[in-house]
Amino acid sequence: MKKDELEDDLRPEYDLSTLKNQVRGKYVKRYREGTNIIVLDPEVSRVFPDSDSVNSALKLLIDLAKKEVRNSSR
Repeated sequence: MKKDELEDDLRPEYDLSTLKNQVRGKYVKRYREGTNIIVLDPEVSRVFPDSDSVNSALKLLIDLAKKEVRNSSR
């Protein structure tokens, strides 16, 4: 089926001619700046199944590292 043969299933109340600045990916840079997506290795994700568990573990690690720095500077 060719592109011009596709059935138009857009509702009549949506008038595309009224849309201005139709740019694909217009906000992608702003979106990426506001997100922190980190991909975990499978063995790590089995131990830390959600963001709360990952954040808790990392905060504990930060606290331990800070204590170690304070103890080593004595």
